[in-house]
Amino acid sequence: MKRRTFTALTASLSLAASLMGTSAMAQDNMRIALVVKALGIGFFEAANEGAQEAAAELGNVEVIYTGPTDTTAEGQIEVINALIAQNVDAIAVSANDTDALVPALKRAMQRGITVISWDSGVADDGRMVHLNPSSNALIGNMIVKLAADHLPDGGDVAVLSATTTSTNQNIWIEEMTKVLPNYPGINVVSTVYGDDLADKSYREAQGLMQSFPDLDAIIAPTSVGIVAAAQAVADAGKIGEVNVTGLGLPSEMAGAIESGASQSFAIWNPIDLGYSATMIAHALASGAATAAPGAEISIGRVGTITLDDSNSAAMADPFVYDASNIEQFKSIF
Repeated sequence: MKRRTFTALTASLSLAASLMGTSAMAQDNMRIALVVKALGIGFFEAANEGAQEAAAELGNVEVIYTGPTDTTAEGQIEVINALIAQNVDAIAVSANDTDALVPALKRAMQRGITVISWDSGVADDGRMVHLNPSSNALIGNMIVKLAADHLPDGGDVAVLSATTTSTNQNIWIEEMTKVLPNYPGINVVSTVYGDDLADKSYREAQGLMQSFPDLDAIIAPTSVGIVAAAQAVADAGKIGEVNVTGLGLPSEMAGAIESGASQSFAIWNPIDLGYSATMIAHALASGAATAAPGAEISIGRVGTITLDDSNSAAMADPFVYDASNIEQFKSIF
C-alpha cells in the first residue's frame, strides 16, 4: 500500500512538473501588439511584414497586427483598451494623436505593459521610447547626397520646397546647407516654394529650368513637389539633363524612375520601421534594454539606436529607391 502511494505521489509530482513546464513555455511566448493608424494602408502592412520578420528572428514572439478602421484617436483608444484587457506584453503604436492616446497608454504601463511609439509619436509621458524613422540631420544629408551621387564633377542644383513656413522642410534644407561643404562642386542656385500644390510646384520647376539653363538637378524634399518637378522635366524634354530627387513615395514616383526623370529618391522603409519597432519593444519587455537617456538598444539587422534626452531615437538614413527596387515597393505605398 505504501509502495503504491509513493508511486502515485511520484506520478502526480511528475505531472505537476510537466504542467508547470508547459505553462512556463506558454508564458515565454511574448505578445507584442503593433498598433497602426488604420488597417488597410499599404505603408503599415509593409511595417507589419517587418514586424513579423523580427518575431520569427527572435523566436517565441507573437506580433498582433491591429488598428482601427479609420485614422482616429478614438479608434486607437478602443484598440489599446482591448489590448490592455488581453494583458499583452508590449504595445508599439503609430499614433493618430500625440496627446489623446496618453491616458490609455499610461494605464497600459501601470499594468506592466511595455509601451513605445514609432513613426508618429505620442507625448513623452505616454510611452517609454519613441522611434523616429530618421532624423533631420540624416534627411538633410540624404537629399543633397542623392543629387551629388549623379554629379561626380559637381553642378548646379535648385531646391523646390513646400511652403516658406513649413517647419520640417525648412529644417531639412538648413541641415542640407550645413553639409554642402562635404559635396565639393555642388552649387545651390535657388530655393523656390510650391506650397505643396501640384500645379504651383510644376510651374516653379518650369521656372527653375528657364531661369537656370544649365541646371543639373532639382531637389524636392516634399512628395508633392518631387512628382510635379519630375513631370515638368519630362514635359520640357530634359530627361537626362535635369535629375529630380528628394523625398517621395514609390507608388507616385515609379513612372519618373522608369522614364529617367529621376535617378533615385528616398523615404523611410516601412519594413525596416516595423522590424525595428518590434525589436525595441521586445528588448524593453524582456529586460534586455532600459528606457533611459543615453541607452543603446539593438535593432537587429538595422543596427543600434541611442536614446536622446526624451528617450527618442532615429532609426536610420532614409531608404533610397531607384530602378533596382522600385518594382518591389511601388505597390506597397
